[in-house]
Amino acid sequence: MAQITVTIDGKAYRMACEEGQEDHLTQLADRLDRYVNHLKGQFGEIGDLRITVMAGIMIMDELSEMTRKVSALEAELDSLKSNRDGSLEVQQRNEQVLVSTIGELAARIEGLAAKLNGRAPAEIN
Repeated sequence: MAQITVTIDGKAYRMACEEGQEDHLTQLADRLDRYVNHLKGQFGEIGDLRITVMAGIMIMDELSEMTRKVSALEAELDSLKSNRDGSLEVQQRNEQVLVSTIGELAARIEGLAAKLNGRAPAEIN
C-alpha cells in the first residue's frame, strides 16, 4: 500500500491507497479542497464539520445528477440500438423483395425476348 499526504482546508491528512493510485487520490483531495474553499468563501467560518458535510452534500448532488444523465443516455442508446436493429430487418426484407422482383422481371423479359425471336420461352422455375 502506498501512503500519501493530502491537504484539505489547510490541514494535512495521511492516507493509504493502492500502488499507482497516488495521483488519483491527490486529484480527488484537490477537488474536495476546492469545494470546501468555495463554501468557506460563501459562508465564512461556520465550522469544519459543517463545511465538510455541506461539501459532501454538494458532491452527492453532482453525482446524483451525473447518474441521472448516464441513465438517460443509456436509455437513449438502447432506443437507438433497437431502432437500428428494426431498420436492418426492414432493409433485409426490402432487399429480399427486390431480389425476387428482379428475378420475376428477368424471367418476363426472357419470355418476351423468346416470343419476339419466335421460339418458346425457357421454362421458369
